Amino acid sequence: MNKLIDWKNRLKKGHMLSVICVLLIIVIALGIILYKKQKEYRQASENSYNMAFYELVDYVQNVETYLAKSLISSTSEHGAETLTNVWREANLAQSYLSRLPIESQELENTEKFLNQVSDYSYTLSRKNIYNEELSQDDLNNLKDLHDYSVELENTLNQLSEDLNSGRFEWGELTKKGNIAFAQQVDNISKESFSNLEENFHEYSGLIYDGAFSEHLTNVEKKGLTGEEIEEEQAKQKAEDFIGKDNIKEISSLGYSENATIQCYDFSITNNSDETINISVSKKGGHIVFMNSNRDVTSEVISQDEANQKGKEFLEKKGFTNMKETYYLKQDGIVTINYAYSQDDVIMYPDLIKVKVALDNGQVLGMETSGYLNNHTIRDISNIKITKEEAKKDLNKDLDIQSEGLAVIPTEWKTEILCYEFKGKVDDREFLVYINSENGREEDILMITNTPNGTLTM
Repeated sequence: MNKLIDWKNRLKKGHMLSVICVLLIIVIALGIILYKKQKEYRQASENSYNMAFYELVDYVQNVETYLAKSLISSTSEHGAETLTNVWREANLAQSYLSRLPIESQELENTEKFLNQVSDYSYTLSRKNIYNEELSQDDLNNLKDLHDYSVELENTLNQLSEDLNSGRFEWGELTKKGNIAFAQQVDNISKESFSNLEENFHEYSGLIYDGAFSEHLTNVEKKGLTGEEIEEEQAKQKAEDFIGKDNIKEISSLGYSENATIQCYDFSITNNSDETINISVSKKGGHIVFMNSNRDVTSEVISQDEANQKGKEFLEKKGFTNMKETYYLKQDGIVTINYAYSQDDVIMYPDLIKVKVALDNGQVLGMETSGYLNNHTIRDISNIKITKEEAKKDLNKDLDIQSEGLAVIPTEWKTEILCYEFKGKVDDREFLVYINSENGREEDILMITNTPNGTLTM
């Protein structure tokens, strides 16, 4: 009997040992599998980064080649084709640059350069398409861009050698976490990424009187007039804007130094215990932003009444000759875009947004950055074609409902004086903009009327 019990105990111990062994084998196997998977993932990431980098090198080489060709092109047709190729290759180079595991601020100048090459080549290609000769300034700028592209190409080639020789791996960059990239490059190669930005140390954008001059250099804030003020003066400006009798408390939220327009920010509690945030520009003490988030539970006044309330508010605050354009309603509040009107010419870049409560017409918010960036008195005398001439190339099916002149902004932050034709085709509303100087069709917008507003696409 004792022998039988002893035999069973041994069997149990052996069984437990077997179980433990099996578990150990499973754990080891899983560890090996996870290690292999992690290694495969790292290798896949490394391969992906390598692919992006070598594509970047190829596209930058193509940019340099096409820029060189553009300098010796003698016909507008071939020039347009070459510059279009520059535009395409620079865009693709930007795309692959963005895929590298490097924070954008560390390659800011490189990104800026590729962006400007793309934009500038595009506008010059349009010149060629319309059989306009490139000016000497255009050619000089292309030469400057080509010189920078050669430097970029040489640096990328050196970096390619570093990568091939194993002097660094992309995985080493991703492991650094939040450590500043500028502190990492010395451990990789003095001739590598650091040179990539050093080559562009003096590069600050093109300076020329061309289509993209404002886009390529710092935008002049034409409407931001006056001397710089201190925070206490800005506080007084905010109080005057809201009305001192309507303020219970005001506190500073600090200084927005890195904003597009540098501002002093304040929080105001009014007599109704509503919180109002307001920003005052350091230069000139202009109101850049004002907003109150009061809940609106009913809609009593009409859109026309809201338009008038907003216009009266702007006039009271010193913004005259403003014309309502588009609007959007949401939660009992309508946001209306007002554009400046000069001699009946609508200046769409000079835009102010106003929030009006539809229960009582109270203005709850205002944003003036478009106006402050762009407002100035324009020379609108350079009209070389008549309105009737501008109509000739319009779609014959366009049933014109209104017509006039307007200055429109481009996506490159320049301006064009155009004839604006509003009309319908098959019950769809469109805005067509024809260049008043040369008759080109500059833009077409489709108007979408919804229960909540009028939008353009």
